[in-house]
This record gives sequence, structure tokens and C-alpha cells, in this order.
Amino acid sequence: MQHNILRPRQALNKAYLRLKTSRSEMEQFKAALRSLLTSIDLSESEEHVKNHLRDFLKSAFYDKYGVNTKGKTDLVIHTGADTKSPAGVMLEVKRPGNKGDMPTTDNLNYKAMHELVLYYLRERVEHKNHDLKQLIITNVHEWFVFDALEFDRLFYRNGQLKKDFTEWSQGKKSGNSTDFFYKEIVAPFIAGLSESISYTWFNLKEYEKPLKNKDLKDDVKLVALYKLLSPAHLLKEPFANDANSLDPGFYLELLHIIGLEEVKEGGRKLIRRKSRPDAGSLLEAAYQKLKSEDLVSGLDNPYTYGNTREEQLFNVALELCITWMNRILFLKLLEAQLASYHQGDKVYAFMNPEYLREFDDLNELFFDVLAERPESRSANVRDKFRHIPYLNSSLFETTALEKRTLRISNLKDNSRLALYPRTVLRDGAGKVLSKSQADMRTMEYMLRFLGSYDFGAEGKEAIQEENKTLITASVLGLIFEKINGYRDGSFYTPGFITMYMSREAIRRAVVQRFNEFYTWELADFDALRFRLMANHTQQSALEANQLINSLRICDPAVGSGHYLVSALNELIVIKAELRVLLNRQGKPLHYGSIEVQNDELIVTDYYGELFSYTVHQHPDGHRSINPQVQELQETLFHEKQTIIENCLFGVDINPNSVKICRLRLWIELLKNAYYCQNQDLQDFKINRISAESNSLNPKNSLRSESWKSSNPENPDSDKFTQLQTLPNIDINIKQGNSLLSRYPLTADLHEAFGKKGHSLQAYREAVGEYKHTNSKETKKRLVHFLEEIKQGFRTTLANNDPLRQRMAKLRGTIAAVQDPDLFGAVKVDKAKLAKMKKELQKLEVEREQIETNKVYEGAFEWRFEFPEVLDEQGNYRGFDVVIGNPPYIRQEELGDFKLYLKKHFATFAGTADLYVYFVERGIDLLREGGQFSYIVPNKWMRAGYGQALRGWVQTYTLQQLLDFGDLPVFEEATTYPLIVSVTKTAPAEEDYTLQAAGIDTLDFERGLSEYLQNNGYWVQANLLPDSGWSLSDSTSQQLLEKLKKTGIPLGEYVEGKIYRGVLTGLNEAFVIDEATKDRLIAEDPKSAEVIKPFLVGRDLKRYIPPKSDRYLVLFPAGFTKEKAGNLNEEQAWKWLQENYNALADFLLPFEEKAKKRGDKGNYWWELRACAYYNEFEKEKILWPGISVEITAYTLDKKSYYGNDNVHLIINNDLSLLGILNSKVSKHFLVSTCDAVRGGYYRLKINYISQLPIAQADEETKAGIRALVEQVLAAKQADASADTAALEAAIDLQVYRLYNLTYDEVLLVEPGFAMPREEYEAALYLSN
Repeated sequence: MQHNILRPRQALNKAYLRLKTSRSEMEQFKAALRSLLTSIDLSESEEHVKNHLRDFLKSAFYDKYGVNTKGKTDLVIHTGADTKSPAGVMLEVKRPGNKGDMPTTDNLNYKAMHELVLYYLRERVEHKNHDLKQLIITNVHEWFVFDALEFDRLFYRNGQLKKDFTEWSQGKKSGNSTDFFYKEIVAPFIAGLSESISYTWFNLKEYEKPLKNKDLKDDVKLVALYKLLSPAHLLKEPFANDANSLDPGFYLELLHIIGLEEVKEGGRKLIRRKSRPDAGSLLEAAYQKLKSEDLVSGLDNPYTYGNTREEQLFNVALELCITWMNRILFLKLLEAQLASYHQGDKVYAFMNPEYLREFDDLNELFFDVLAERPESRSANVRDKFRHIPYLNSSLFETTALEKRTLRISNLKDNSRLALYPRTVLRDGAGKVLSKSQADMRTMEYMLRFLGSYDFGAEGKEAIQEENKTLITASVLGLIFEKINGYRDGSFYTPGFITMYMSREAIRRAVVQRFNEFYTWELADFDALRFRLMANHTQQSALEANQLINSLRICDPAVGSGHYLVSALNELIVIKAELRVLLNRQGKPLHYGSIEVQNDELIVTDYYGELFSYTVHQHPDGHRSINPQVQELQETLFHEKQTIIENCLFGVDINPNSVKICRLRLWIELLKNAYYCQNQDLQDFKINRISAESNSLNPKNSLRSESWKSSNPENPDSDKFTQLQTLPNIDINIKQGNSLLSRYPLTADLHEAFGKKGHSLQAYREAVGEYKHTNSKETKKRLVHFLEEIKQGFRTTLANNDPLRQRMAKLRGTIAAVQDPDLFGAVKVDKAKLAKMKKELQKLEVEREQIETNKVYEGAFEWRFEFPEVLDEQGNYRGFDVVIGNPPYIRQEELGDFKLYLKKHFATFAGTADLYVYFVERGIDLLREGGQFSYIVPNKWMRAGYGQALRGWVQTYTLQQLLDFGDLPVFEEATTYPLIVSVTKTAPAEEDYTLQAAGIDTLDFERGLSEYLQNNGYWVQANLLPDSGWSLSDSTSQQLLEKLKKTGIPLGEYVEGKIYRGVLTGLNEAFVIDEATKDRLIAEDPKSAEVIKPFLVGRDLKRYIPPKSDRYLVLFPAGFTKEKAGNLNEEQAWKWLQENYNALADFLLPFEEKAKKRGDKGNYWWELRACAYYNEFEKEKILWPGISVEITAYTLDKKSYYGNDNVHLIINNDLSLLGILNSKVSKHFLVSTCDAVRGGYYRLKINYISQLPIAQADEETKAGIRALVEQVLAAKQADASADTAALEAAIDLQVYRLYNLTYDEVLLVEPGFAMPREEYEAALYLSN
């Protein structure tokens, strides 16, 4: 057995490792550890040692968990608060002096290991515990920590060991003592293991020095040990760094300061303007200023902000507030970054009320500091903000909306805001400040609030000396997605989803790109890695880097930019794994490990230490940065910059989302911002490793060794003051409606590109120059030039529009007819001329409607907006990857936009939700062979509105369908999400397979990829039926196909006599209880004619005769006219009072509500028209429309009516009832019907009617009927009667009816007990 020994730091999740540990938690851990080590007596018994360990664990971490012995196991940490919860960690404890039983790092094959294996197998095999996370052997000083997945792989999954354990525990071995098990079973097994085993080893004696040292700085050496023993590692509990880990306190108080609130409405959480606005909030301050000075009316098109003035004021104010808050939060991250670079030096803390007292100060910081070079700043600004670098980001340029309305400096400095009741702010005694102070100046409140949180999370493992909650860039993205997304139907996608989707789609695209470029035929990413490593040279690495940079990735509903950030991280990791992550000289970078964990990019050295960019202060006063650290920081910055500029693109209809996405990408660059070692270097264009460049200029290196000060007398004066400036990445993230375009992707632009100065090359160069320029004047010129080019495109496309060409031709014909010829006037055909003029007028109206149509507001022209996806001739080539989570907007909310969708989308269906069209648009935007990956609701796979989409998607190659069912992937709503991945190529083979999975958990110990390896299956694409897709492996698909071929659809079998129950529209009036029924009949016996027994879905149970104490008042549509004639409502009501007086009196109080129904009959007391009311009077088979028990069919002999959750088949054949309740029926329906939350299924008529019914001869039918009669009789006598044996006999008959093989039966019924030989013999005889 090979040993892979990890040190604590190496064993930890890297994202968890870099989370700061609070000082209070560290002190609690230190006290508990000191107590443990001082209490240990080498002469004490093992029992005493267990007690000391339990006390240590409880006082350090596990005071809210059950920690105790369990059976023979020395110590167990349970997953819950008491020992009744499952065991999560098992400890085998030895005395410190017992070295004979303890394993060593050279040899694990000792008694302690044997005991641990035994207790593990007992827990897994006998107690069926699937919650074990870690297993530990310790003698207090030495610790061996094994991940339970290692024991699962090596011991539990070994069939022979498991068999030996089971036989030993059952007394079937020659010895039954534990000693026998240790020596005769486990020890030989471990000795014979050839596989490696990974575990963490440490000795607590190594930590005694920092534990006893009074210097708190030494405590950082205890951080890895602290985290290793914490619940986040030992119990694998979630920790607060994932983008989903929203701190509610921060979120809700930030909303309060902005002027918003979160409310629940219809099961959804919405963000809205506060119902009781606070005049001091940012939103209200901006709103009132806009209103009082009527600033909205000066906008070019205020209606883009809403239809009413109130909507416009709110939305303009909100956009301004989000712009300002974006800048403020970016500055908080910058502040934390600078402090981290300088080891917490407080001089870099500039976001506080001492520096910024007024809104004017913030405005000054935005525009006179961050947007100005130091030498261009005024003297007082330069002195006040001397440590703040120039960033050259569009984020700190006045927006068009600010220029037309407000800047933050226009807000009142003396405005005061009431403190949030549960504010994070505390008074001197540590109590909530709102209890002693009602309000505070808004500016001061905002800065003190932000100062109460830690924004400096990225980077090194450290101890948080102040008790501050962590706020990461991911959390900020989540917050703004929630603020923006509530009305757009968008939800923030969890990190594990964006990480997985980005990894899969981008790696497929990378392999495709290399295969195309080198004409290789590599199957997957691993094959590509081996090929590149086998032929690795500096030139090949440079070429590979450029190939990756040539990828184009787009999110057409970009939101906060989460997918693009995940894509950025994935591309960095791909380069690192392929050894083509290049430094500024074009040489591969060699530095430990670069990986993505918890959707964060993590960089560690070869010893597992987190990478940290830090300026070191030396004793002699000079400062320096480790050259290797400088090289890595520069590399990461410029590789990220290159990827963002060349590879990442996004579009969103919401302007605030666009701003936030740009912010997220700037933040990703900020994480690796580095100090320029020569002030002059930042002013010339750095030659980047881009898709367009063919070489690198080694002179452009910024290595620290080459730095020379511009001030020889004081060499450090201008060192480490200026960060590398940020590029203008905003041009890649654009606002617009991704589904709406005036011009198709195939529109001809050759004429436009032929114009002087407007060539494709000029267009590309202008875009490239915009991204790199530091000059505001140059940016303005380029913006104007780019708009000029695009206007030229629009003009060309408009002139080439077929409608315009038809109009021009018609005008020419009319002119020719009207003008005299060479020999004078000709006779004009007036009728023909009038007809042509009328046609021209019609075309002009059509053109004007198109050009002025409000539907086209916000149209986005994919044809020319991104020159990066045009080929050398200017034709649309397409993206390599389209990825995202499109908005979930129901079709009822689409309004007139449906007319456009119907005309322009092949997948249109009247009831289709918006995401359907995003799927079509996303795939259309791809180049041939491109990769598509969305997460969307799964309903399109089975719903009628998805039929067009299913057929359209199948013209391409499906890669994955991963169904999360009703799992709560999104916090805000249950959306039944599905990851669908497609390659834009026609299927190479008709019977190709795709990967599928029905995912049943969100707890992926080793990631979603490994979960799919163990739980995914392969689906044969051509067996996915047009009627609806069901995900099952190809073997199950083939069985379903056999069932379909063996029988005929149920709907056809019963000649279409399948119906659903009655919709009253007002149950409180028309559905009555038994007492009311009896009273009405007693008052008027005629009432009995129209009162019917009534069922609801939950009354229906498998084979149990239905019962109910509900009744339906049934005046069907047409009843009154048939009985009384064609009367007006007043006359008809009088007739009803005379003929059904008791019912008329009963219904009269419901008149107003009943009249409002949309589904009433001719009069308000009548139910809607229904052609099959009389069918309810017959014997019939019933089933519930939604049920946990899929086969819950029963027979009704009492003429029950039912609600809309009761479905009926007008047939009383007991053999049919037996087939419907059989396991074959259940197997088919599970694969066909929609699963919904809570384990329920929707048993819709359109699904049930597809159930294939095998044609049986009379003898077979009679056999099934006889068994069904016995079941019904037993259930009639006692609803709880055990009829399992009879039902098993029915199942057997049905298996034979469908001619299932023994293996097919096992697919339907995995626990089928009949021996194969017996079944096959009986099947042979029956045939």
C-alpha cells in the first residue's frame, strides 16, 4: 500500500483555507487545545483520554453537536445536536503511551487501523449510515485523519472484504472474535492492498510553540490546524464563501441605506421601494431631487424608464444609486486590497468619515482622484489622497445619465437616515446602536456601515482581529442580482452550477479549437493535455495560449456577470493545466497550483501556502516585493485582462445589470492589480498575449529586477504607489434585448465594409484601441467613430431590406407608367395604377410600423455589435460558447412581444415561456461546432409548448440533460432546473448517446462532475419521443420502446373516453358538505335531482372504493333554458326560485362572486359547458391528477363527480384496472410524467393516454380480472388489507402479457424474487 500523506494545509479546501478566522474563535480553540495538552497523563487509561478528547472537541467546536461513544467505537461526532443523529466522524482513541497499537506513517497495518475498519464497516453495512465524513486514529499527539470516501473506495466497495465481514458478523467464519477479524481478515487485506491511500497526518507537539507564544502574530501558524478540526472540514459543513452564502444582515441594511426593502409576494421575494420611504436614503434623496427639478423630462427618451412619471423617477433614481453604490463598493474592495498589500497599514484606509465627510468628497474621489493621473491632480487632492492610485476605469467617468440628471455631489450633505433596527453598528458598550441613537447623517452612516464588514477576503490565510463579517465580490454580485433580477425573472445561479457548466462547455470548446487548428482528432481534454505535454516548447506554448485566447464566450442574459467570472477562472485554470499560462516574456509560469474551488480561483505554492501579493518593509526602511510573487501577480493580471478583452462578451436588457457585470470583471482584475515598478511604463501600450498578436516583446517586462526609480535621491518615494491601470472592458458588455433584432445574422454587410474608413479592419482596430486607451479624449473620439460605423451598417442593411427594395421597384414602375414615353403620352391603365399605389401605400405603412414600432426599442444587433465574431469578409461567424441562465418570464407576461416572437422564432408556441426563445437564440449565435449550455426549467421536455423546441434541438448534437427536479437550486423559487448542453453540429450518428442524470441531492462531496460519473447514465437520442422526453438510460429506453410496440395507447384503447373532473370556479358555492345536502333536500326534495356525490383527488386510493362527504350542486350550462325556455336572467332566476327554492336561497349570497367567474354557464348559477357531464353517471376508472402514488387507480360504481384533480376513464373492465395499477404501468409513467416538489407526479391526461395497453386474449383478461376482484373485495372489507401477494400475482400476469424477459422484469421491479429459471419456463409455456 502506497501512502499519500497530506499536511493539514494541503488537506483543506483551498477556498476554506483562505477564509479568515476570527480572533475570538482562535482564542477559544487555543484555550481548548492548551487544556487538552496539559491534562494528558501518560499513565492514564484510554477511558480518561477519551473524556479529555471529548471535552476538547466540545469546547473548541462541537458544543452544539452530539459527541460521545457509540457501541464499541471510542468516540463519535454526530451530524446533529444529539447522539440520535447519524455519526459523522468516528475516532479510534489510544493512550499516548500505547505505541504498539498505533499506526505509523510508514505502516498503517496496526490494531488501531483494524479496529477503525471494523467500526466503519459496522456503521456502513449494518447501520446503513451514508453520512460518515471522516475517520480518525489518535493518541492525542499523533492524528491520522482519513476521508470517509477513501474508506468507501478501499474497503466498502471491495466485494470480498464486505462478504468476509458479513459472514464473520453472522458467525459463519471459523472464528467470531474481533481478534480473528483483525488478524485473519483485515490485516491480510491491508497487507495485500496495492492501491494508494490518502490521509492527513500531524502531531500536536509541532504546534506547542505558537500555542504557548504570547505573540499573537504567531497564531497564524495554528490556522490550518484549527480549520482541519472544525466542522467545515471534519463534517464537511458549508462555509460562508460561496456566492450563495449571503449575509442577511449586510444585505438588508444595505437595502435600507439605498432605500429599498425585500418583501414576499405570491411565494416569491421581491425588491421594491420602501412602503414607508426614508427621506435620507440614497434613493429617496435622488428621487426628490429629480422630481423637484423635473430632471427626467430632459432625457431623450424617458419612456425607456417606465410608462408613468412615477415609474420613470423611481427607475432613474435606482439606476443612479446603483451606479454610485457600484463605485463605493469597488472602492471598499480597493481599500482592502491596498491594506492587504501593505500588511494592514491603516494609512491606506480612506473610505471612512474622517476622509469623506460630504457627498462632494465622494464625488471628488470618483472623478478627481481615481480618474486622474497623480501628476494631473490638484495639490490638495494629491496630498489628501496620496496613497490612492489612478485606475483609468470607465467606472469612474461621469455616465450619460449623470450628465443629464444628477451626480452624487448634488445630494444634501446634512440629510439624516434612521438607523436600521438591527443595524450592525454598536455603541461603546457593544449594544445595537439603534437602541440609543435614532438616526445619523446618511454619508456617515453608509461609511460606518461598510466599515463594519471585511472586504479584504481575497488571498492569504489570516486571523480577523476585528469581529467583522466577510463580504466577497461574489456576495456583492448576488446582492445586486437580487436587486435587479426580481422584475426580469432572473435568479442568481449558485457557484457550483456556473463552475460546472463553464468547465464542461469551455473544455469541449478548447478541444474543438485545437482539433480544428492542428487537424487532430483528440477525444477529450485529458488527451489534449497529454499531447501538449509530449511536445512542449516555448513556441508551442505561446501558440496554444493564443489559440485559447481566440475563443469567444457569450452570456446573452448576463445579469451580474457570474457566468463570465466563472468562465474567466476556468480559462486561467485551463492554461495552467496545459502549462501555457505565460509570463510577460511568453515563458510558461511554474508556481504550485492554480485551481477553481467553490467557484473561486485559488493559487497556492508547492507547500499548499496561499499566494499573497505583499510589499515587504525591511528594517533599513526600504520596501520590496518578491520577484517571483511580482511575476505571478503580473501574469495573472495580464492573462485575465487578455481573456476579458478577447474572450468574454455579455448582453442584458437591464442597464443596471450591465453596470454590475462590468463591475464584477473590473473586480476580478483588481484582485491581481500590481504595482508598476516604473511610473513611465504604464503609459505605453503593453504588448499582450492576444489572439491577434503573433509575437511577444520581451522589452515590455515589468519584473521587479528592472525597476529604476525616477527619484535617485529617494529611491522609494515613487515606488509602490501606482497600480497597473485597468482596461476599458465595458465595450464587451452591452445593453440590449438579446431576442430582438431588426437584422438577421445572415444580413449582407459587404457594401458597408467597402466604404472608405469603415472597413472591418478599421472597426476592429477602433474597438481594440478603445479597450487600451487611457485618454478620455481618445475614448470620446472612438465612441463617436464606432457609432458612425454602426450607423453605416444600419443604413446599408436598411437599404438592402427586401421590403425597401420592393417599394423602390414599385415606385419605379409607377413612375414609368405615369411618365410619357418618347412619342408622347401613353394610355394609362388607371385601375392598375391605383392598385400599385394602394400596394405602395400599404408597404409604406408596414415599413413605418416596423421602424417606429415600440417593440423594437432596445433591439440588439448581433450581426455587427461584436466585430470579434465576424470573419475576415465581415460575415457573422459566431461564438465558440454560449452559456447562461436565461430569465424565467411566463408567457402571460410577454404581451405584444409574442407577435414578434411568432414571426422570428422557429420554436414559437403560444404558451411557451421566454426561456424557450433564449435557447433558440443562444444556439443560433454559435459558430458551427460551438458549445451551448443553459440552465432552464425542465418543463419544455414534456410540455406541449416544448414540442417545437424539442424537434429543433434534435437537429443538433445533445451533450447533456441534467435534471435537478424539485431541488431548491435557486433560493427565490422552485423552477425545476435542467442543465441542457448542445454542440452545434448535426448528429454524426442517428443512434448517438448523450449523458443524462436525475440529480437527487445538492450535496456533492467531490463536486458535480464526480457525482455524474457515479450516477449519470447514457440516453439514446433517437429514442427520445416527439411527444415528450423522459430521461432514462438506453436499456430502459429500449424497454419503453418495446412496451409501446407491444400495446396501443390507452387513449386509443378506450376510444378517447378519458376526461378530467369539473371546474366550478367557485367551490364555496357549488361544493357542499353532507349536512348542507341533507338540509337542502329536506327543505325541497327536488334539490336531490341536481346534487351529486363529489370527489377530490386525495379521495382516490389504489383499489380502494372511493368515499366522500362532499357534494356538487350541478346546474350545468343549458339546464335552465332546456327546462324553462329562453328567458332573460331576471325571469330565469324567478323560475329557479319557484322550482328549486331551497337551492336558490342557498346560492343567492354567492351571486356577486359567481357572476365574476369566467367559466360559468348561461346564467350565474350554472356551471360551465361540458360535453361529458352524463359520463360521470357511469361506472368508471378514476385516478388523481397529482399523486405520490403513481398507480392510484380505482373503480367507481356510485356515479361520483369529481374536481379538476380527478380524472376518469369511462370503462369498467377490471383487467384494464389491473394493468393500470401494475408495476409495468408505474415504470412507464415514472418515465413519462412530470415530477414535482415533494415526490409528487402530475398524472396528466395527455401523459396517461400514451400508456401502452397490450391486447390480451380472453383467458389472460379473465385471469387478471379474477385477481383484481379479490383485491377489490379485500379493500372493500378493509381499506388497510394487505393485498401485496395478489398484486404481485397481477404484476406477473402483466409481465407475461407484455412478453418481458427476466432482465426487463428486473428493470421494472429490481426486487423481483422469482428465480430466473422459473420465470423463463413459465414465459415459454405462456407463449
